[in-house]
Amino acid sequence: MSTQKLALVTGGAQGIGYACAEALKEDGYGVILSDINADGVAEAAERLGAVAGLDCDMADAAAVTALFDRIEADHGPVSALVNNAGIALPGDFLDYDLDAFDKVIAVNLSGVFYGMKYAIAEMEKAGGGAIVNIASILGSVGFAGAGPYVATKHGVVGMTKVAAIENAEKGIRVNAVGPAFVRTAILEALDDATLEAVAGMHPVKRLGTVDEIAPLVAFLLSDEASFITGSY
Repeated sequence: MSTQKLALVTGGAQGIGYACAEALKEDGYGVILSDINADGVAEAAERLGAVAGLDCDMADAAAVTALFDRIEADHGPVSALVNNAGIALPGDFLDYDLDAFDKVIAVNLSGVFYGMKYAIAEMEKAGGGAIVNIASILGSVGFAGAGPYVATKHGVVGMTKVAAIENAEKGIRVNAVGPAFVRTAILEALDDATLEAVAGMHPVKRLGTVDEIAPLVAFLLSDEASFITGSY
């Protein structure tokens, strides 16, 4: 079994997750990707030269338990986690589908909790580690048509702060990043007029890129950020 430090990136088949995986590989981590898209994560892992690409539904607690058990058995404990898996199902409050609401909560909030819970247990046994939760600018503000998503991202920020406090003495740091609107597959599905309007909300009048997010995540997981925990 390799002595290389392992990083797990959830939702790692594309977008911000894949960019974070690339940055961590450049920093010397053995990177494991997980994603609900089995074919996509297998292809991404092969392209990256990752340690493994594993399919996992982060909304399923049993599946997340099995994921961490498999990683530990096959490769050793995870020392870094990027909790990136998430979904956005827009809709207004009065018309919002209840099944869609439950799904957003399950993936974006419960999934982040499961990832932290099992990663922290492994990190504690290994003597420390670091976690970055991918929240959103909508973890601190409201946005019409995105009530459940906004609620989950506020929740991720809150859980990040609590986990940081509870685990600092164990040598485990927990931080969150809150990107604004980043050019990913989700946004690319929007029409040009909507994309232009969204880009115009930023002071810099453009969308962000995944390659502008990944270096910050890699920094927060590195020893250079050893004094930083509970940040958002």
